[in-house]
Formats: sequence, structure tokens, C-alpha cells
Amino acid sequence: MRRERLGFGFALAVLSLWCTMEVAVEAAWSLQTPVKLVRHYYKAHNTCDYAEAYIRHQVESFYKYDKTIAPKLLRLLYADCFVNGCDASVLLDGPNSEKTAPQNRGLAGFAFIDKIKTVLEARCPGVVSCADILNLATRDAVHLAGAPSYPVYTGRRDGMTSTKDSVDLPSPSISWEASLAYFRSRGLDVLDMTTLLGAHSMGRTHCSFIEDRLYNFNDTGKPDPSMKASLLEEMRKLCPPKTKKGQPDPLVFLNPASGSKYSFTNSYYYRVLTNEAALGVDQQLLYNEDTKQITEEFAAGFEDFRRSFALSMSRMGNINVLTGKEGEIRKNCRFPNKK
Repeated sequence: MRRERLGFGFALAVLSLWCTMEVAVEAAWSLQTPVKLVRHYYKAHNTCDYAEAYIRHQVESFYKYDKTIAPKLLRLLYADCFVNGCDASVLLDGPNSEKTAPQNRGLAGFAFIDKIKTVLEARCPGVVSCADILNLATRDAVHLAGAPSYPVYTGRRDGMTSTKDSVDLPSPSISWEASLAYFRSRGLDVLDMTTLLGAHSMGRTHCSFIEDRLYNFNDTGKPDPSMKASLLEEMRKLCPPKTKKGQPDPLVFLNPASGSKYSFTNSYYYRVLTNEAALGVDQQLLYNEDTKQITEEFAAGFEDFRRSFALSMSRMGNINVLTGKEGEIRKNCRFPNKK
């Protein structure tokens, strides 16, 4: 039985059990099948017992000076898992790599992953994958920002190719129907989608990603009528219409309630309910009964959102993973190993 067919109040009660018990829960309450990953893989296999501790220490040290790493790593992980699966292919350099795709403009956090990899290679050479580092570091960073410290199953291996043509990340102005179809194509459901979009509770976006909502919604030459007038006025001041080539593309906060604090809260869902979402895909959550109901529940209960986020992040981290003899363990996250 799929989660969207159940009452969401019941769904969140089950999520509470999942987050507080060290048990495997079957069906839609756990990772998608087949589950190839395990808890504490490097300790279980006695290959790098303190890998997760090393990563956590690096994240904590870096976070003290740069709280932007939480939203940066969240976006980086999403850009990786939703394309070829969680194989760290987004980290690979190259003239036509995933990094160069238009949808990935503004991706950041690469140097931070490089630093963690250097530390791990010094302690456990050739053991910890870049894919696992990205998943674990993201968990630790968003936990410091206020998210739960959810279980990260490990044992991923790294992909060896990366092409910009493989990047099919949707437009931020996508409809809820198209967005749900996209999430379902990755083995996720309506609760996962509504939950993971809550990552927009912090971070920034380029004006070019919301320009259509401000000036030419659906080619009407007018703004998106669903956008609250005060938000429209504010965003137009920050994002003037482009009139010439090479004009700057400023960054604006996705959620001014979080702003420069980069804190993980449920205020994103309040803004959706009051027509103050910056991205079109976020505002679209009001146009479906299921997503609207979930949005209302998360706006009313931060703990409900945190529990659902814990499971949905683990489910996203399970998309098309490489394990066993698949892929490789890269020595440098930016380049495949030399044969």
C-alpha cells in the first residue's frame, strides 16, 4: 500500500516510530527495494571504523565559519541522486560533465567534499566512497542547521562517468503534476516530494529561476497571480527585468524567514500557505489536495516535518546506488581512477 493512499496523520505517526526505533520497516515506510545499503558499513566491514566520525568532525569545524554549507550540500546531493542515482557523478570535473548543465548553475560545496576526501584518504586510503561522503556530510550539515540526525545507510560506490546531457532536473516553475511524476520516476511518492521540497526552507536561488513568475508568467507578460503582492514587490526590487546581455543574475533568499541564519525550520510551509513561496514548484503544493494537506500538517507541526524529512532523505539516498563490484572508490572525487 502506497503512503499517499493512507491518511497522512497515520503516516506521520508511523514515521515517528521509524525515527526512534533501530528496526527495519518494510514497504513505503523504509528504503525502496532492493535495499543494497547497510548502517555503519565501514565499521561493520572493519575497513574504516571511524569514517562517519571523521566526516562529522570536518562538517562541524567548517559549519562554525560557513553555515551556507547546509543548503549547498542539500542541493548538491539532490543534483546527484536525481540524475544518475547517488553515485557522486555530479562531483566529477570535465568540459561536458553534469556540473556544466544549465540546471546545475550555482552548485557549490565541491571544495568542502574534496577536503573531507583528503582527510579520509590519509586515514583509510581507497575505502570510503565520494557518494557516501556526500550523503553523510549533508546529513551532518543539515542536522547542525536544525534537521534531525537521520539514519544514512552506506556502502555506495562511485560512478565513473558524468555528462551534462544526462541532467534532466526539472524547471523550478514545473507544475505539481509534472513534479510528482518526476519524483515517482525516481521511486519516491507524494509525501517524499512535499517533504523534500521543504529543503527550500533555507538557501538562495538566482533571480533567473523566478524571473518568469515576476514578469512573464506562462507567457502572459504579467506576473504570477498567485504570488502575494508584497512578495512580488520585494522580489522585483531584488530582481530587475533583464534588459541587456551579461546583466548580473542576483541571488535571493528562498525563505526570508530563515535568511542569512540558514536555519532548518517549517516556516517554508507557512509561506506556501500564504502565497509567499519564491519558486513556482513550491507554490504549486496548494493546487493538489494531498500536497496541500501535508503542507498544512507540516506548517502546524515542526516535529512532523522533521520525522518525514528523516525518512525521505534516506529514501532519496537509496536511488540507483552502486554497490559491490559496481563503479569504484575514487581516490579523488573530481576524477575517475586511472586504469
